Amino acid sequence: MNDFLIAVHDQLWVKILADYLLIPIILVGAFLILKTPKKDERFKIYQTVLLAGLTSYFVGKIVGSFFQPETLRPFEKLGLGASASFLPNAGFPSDHALFAMSISFAVLFGIKNVKWGTILVGLSILMLVGRVLALVHTPLDVIGGSLFALIGSLVYLTLYFDNKTLKNNKH
Repeated sequence: MNDFLIAVHDQLWVKILADYLLIPIILVGAFLILKTPKKDERFKIYQTVLLAGLTSYFVGKIVGSFFQPETLRPFEKLGLGASASFLPNAGFPSDHALFAMSISFAVLFGIKNVKWGTILVGLSILMLVGRVLALVHTPLDVIGGSLFALIGSLVYLTLYFDNKTLKNNKH
C-alpha cells in the first residue's frame, strides 16, 4: 500500500482532488446557502449554519489539542515532501474535511437541498480521498473532521428545526 501511495502522492490529479476541489465546493455551497432560503428565513438559516460550522471547528480543535493519534503527517513519516497544502500541525482533525463537510451538510440539512447536498458530500469525499492520497492526512484525520462537521450540523440544525416546529404549532 505504501508503494502505491508513494507512487501517486505527487500526481497532478491527486493535487487537484486534495486542494482544488475545495473551490467548487465552497462556491456552489455558498451560492445555494445564500440564494435558496426564503427572505423571511434567511437570517435564521445563516445564523444556524454559521454556528454549526463554528461549533464543529472549535470542538474539533479542542479534541485535537488532547488527542493526536499521530505526531507526524504521513509524508513526513515516509521522508517525502508534501504534495498538497497543509497547516504545520499534526493533522487531526482535518480542517479541509471539517470545512467541506460543514458546507455540504449545511446544503443537505440546512436548506434541505438533497440533490446538491448529496453532490457536495460526494465531492467532499473525493477531496478527502485526495488528502489521504497526497499523504497530508491519515484516514482517521479526514473521518474525524467529517464527524465533527456532522455532529455540529445535526445539533444546530436539529435545534433550529425543532424550535421552528414548536413555534409553528403554538399559532
